[in-house]
Amino acid sequence: MTAERMRISSGTPWEPVVGYSRAVRVGPWVFVAGTTAADEQGRVVGEGDAYAQTRYALKKVQWALEQAGASLKDVVCTRFYVADIARWEEYGRAHAEVFGDVRPALTMVEVRALVDPAMLVEVEAIAVLPEAEGESEEAAHG
Repeated sequence: MTAERMRISSGTPWEPVVGYSRAVRVGPWVFVAGTTAADEQGRVVGEGDAYAQTRYALKKVQWALEQAGASLKDVVCTRFYVADIARWEEYGRAHAEVFGDVRPALTMVEVRALVDPAMLVEVEAIAVLPEAEGESEEAAHG
């Protein structure tokens, strides 16, 4: 049996143009696409401020997770694509404040550029939902 695919859209005009979803849930897995500090109108929030952009992007990640039935506590991995690795402490401080004791695996990589030169960070996340009680037993006997 194939797991059902749930697609979450943020309603941005470029999702159908590029052919992606803000997040996709398949079974207990939730994958959140690269998320930047662009608001609903496409304007960059926190221009020049790596910490503010990271916090805003993570708030958007949290929204996508919630739409998929997950939360920040379910996140097992995050990836940061950053425009300036020398500012790692600013990105990292925001990550630590948002995730606290969850402490997902984190990769931070400097990239040559993001889609808008004012963007300093793009965040991806992967979450795994806990199995519902009895689910693994049913699968074992299925």
